[in-house]
Amino acid sequence: MVRAKASTGALAPGSAEVYARDVLTFAELAGPDRVLDDLDGADVDEVLLRFARKPDGRRPPGDASPPPPASAGPSQSGASQARFRRSVSAFFQHAALSGWVQLNPMPAATVRPKQRGGLRAERRALTAEQAAGLVGAARDLGAAPEGTDAPGRRRRPDQRTELRDALVVLLLAAVGPRVSELTGANAEDFFVNDATRYWRIFGKGGRTRDVPLPRPVAVVLDAYLAEGRPVLDRGLEPKALLLSWRGRRLARGDVQAVIDRVLARVEPEHRRGVTPHGLRHTTATHLLAAATDMDAVRRVLGHADLSTLGRYRDELPGELEAAMRVHPLLGREDT
Repeated sequence: MVRAKASTGALAPGSAEVYARDVLTFAELAGPDRVLDDLDGADVDEVLLRFARKPDGRRPPGDASPPPPASAGPSQSGASQARFRRSVSAFFQHAALSGWVQLNPMPAATVRPKQRGGLRAERRALTAEQAAGLVGAARDLGAAPEGTDAPGRRRRPDQRTELRDALVVLLLAAVGPRVSELTGANAEDFFVNDATRYWRIFGKGGRTRDVPLPRPVAVVLDAYLAEGRPVLDRGLEPKALLLSWRGRRLARGDVQAVIDRVLARVEPEHRRGVTPHGLRHTTATHLLAAATDMDAVRRVLGHADLSTLGRYRDELPGELEAAMRVHPLLGREDT
């Protein structure tokens, strides 16, 4: 595509060279063993931030000074970081059109170029009020009469998706799976051990993790399996947990539509748009804010390294004040 545009004059030769170099750099930073279609927004964020810390290769000849350490902050200029992100975005647009990827991960990437200072991760986690509104709407939807999956709208009996939509949002908010882990889940991946419902999640790199489900989520799951999952005569996807009313496994792009439908039930003052990856940030942020053990949070999210949690931890309004009110050296304040 770059060569074709350069040969027709639609792209300047210098710009074509930069695009090609940026794509090669993206492949290098992503790693030689990565599968393009497996990359999600978090993976793109990681590559963009790696590029920001990458030493600038345009140092004068003969300059023998060592490159700055990664902890010293960004080495690339803000303009270079923004340009690199534009190159990566153009690459994934072409990849989606060419069928190399099923879904363009760029809309789920949280790292955005700022006017000054290069790339920064946008705040993605919902506040406690916003998260409670979304979870409450999902729980109400799971308990709603059949056929009313949107305010004022009724569906035919074979098109009812209330329980499924409620389950999608509750699993995303409570467990924080990657969207590919959610859509790839099968009904047989959920099991009971010692009266507790577990979800065996098949994650990146062939790793699996067994995550216990909170009781409200397990109740909706059981109701969905018993009443809400389509009964298929010829079963196109007999193993898939989440099915469309036509009996097909939900695609990654369908999950956002489910979230938006549930959001429509939230009171406007507590409503804020969020992506599946944003709900993953929300899970991590609120578990850590509640002083949950960091290693337990790591295992829930399926991270191989504790350091990765730093990218998922957002600041919450009032959390410092709350921490000072229960200071371990001074005791809890009377309220």
